[in-house]
Amino acid sequence: MNSDIVKGKWNELKGTVKQKWGDLTDDDLLEIEGNRERLVGKLQQRYGRSREDAETEARQFYDQAGWDW
Repeated sequence: MNSDIVKGKWNELKGTVKQKWGDLTDDDLLEIEGNRERLVGKLQQRYGRSREDAETEARQFYDQAGWDW
């Protein structure tokens, strides 16, 4: 999936992301821009998740959204 498609889908899903992870700020969402590694890092930072737990949670979100992990 190319970066333009990911950014477009990310814009569509920002509301869902905010509902799921309410501690993520608008600035965090701008920084993440659909990048899974950035999302995992922010989940670790904001929620104190282990890398493994953050990856699992992000993977589940991406799967539900129909994105390639």
